[in-house]
Amino acid sequence: MLRTMITLAALAALPGAAFAQALEAQPSLEKREKRVDAPPITAYKIILVGDSTMAPGSGWASVFCAYHVKSNVACLNLGRGGRSTRSYRAEGSWDIAMGEARAAGYARKYVLIQFAHNDQSTKAERWTDLNTDFPANLRQMVLDVRAAGAVPVLVTPLSRREFRNGRLDNTLAAWADAIRKVALENKVPVVELNRDSARAVEQLGAVESMKLAMADPLAEEVAAARAGTTLRPRPAPEAPPASTLPRTGPRGRIVEKFDYTHLGEVGAKAMAKIVAYDLAVAVPELSSQLLP
Repeated sequence: MLRTMITLAALAALPGAAFAQALEAQPSLEKREKRVDAPPITAYKIILVGDSTMAPGSGWASVFCAYHVKSNVACLNLGRGGRSTRSYRAEGSWDIAMGEARAAGYARKYVLIQFAHNDQSTKAERWTDLNTDFPANLRQMVLDVRAAGAVPVLVTPLSRREFRNGRLDNTLAAWADAIRKVALENKVPVVELNRDSARAVEQLGAVESMKLAMADPLAEEVAAARAGTTLRPRPAPEAPPASTLPRTGPRGRIVEKFDYTHLGEVGAKAMAKIVAYDLAVAVPELSSQLLP
């Protein structure tokens, strides 16, 4: 009662308009429930590790984090363009991911691992052997995640959208098989993104699946796709010179390009939805924290 009188006296000392605003700003003490402490949160963490098909601006993972997890899930996209199972570790990104996996305070932590596009590369710092390096690197990643106190989840690679004679040419199918084998041998759940993205692209067809890309195709690219065989991807355009960027505000840029691998907004939303469903199936205990 005394506290109420003091509060009212303090409010009465305010000018008329300010007094009215203060009364509207919060309910009186009599209308508030007796104060108690909030119960402890049950929080989860999902760490996404992979290449450009997962990375911000060119992959599906940022859309997944934005639209497909509940608010008590910390979702961290550590996908990086041009990385393989070898270069991701060599440059130090894997150590960063494991530091995140060791963080305390979470009921459960999950690390989703998606590689293959750049393991298939010929670039010196990227390529791995499909039958030796690649599965060995994945096995070590699984061991590292478990040692960090988290749950590893292997993700088969996003399908490319290249067509030959009217049929999808899934050039990453063998790499997806290698991932499934590692998962089976090590009792690791698998998100079947290669299988399900390939099905989605096949249903769309060569022309309609072009809408999943970062940029629009050229007329000749559309014509070739309509004929049943997509053209080879053209080189990415050059990044704008620094002199053309604004002097203040964000100055980073992601160069948008048309190809049959990377994802624009439409593609990212479509593939993130697939991942959310497949993850709920592969890891049922996480399904209540995922949104369709």
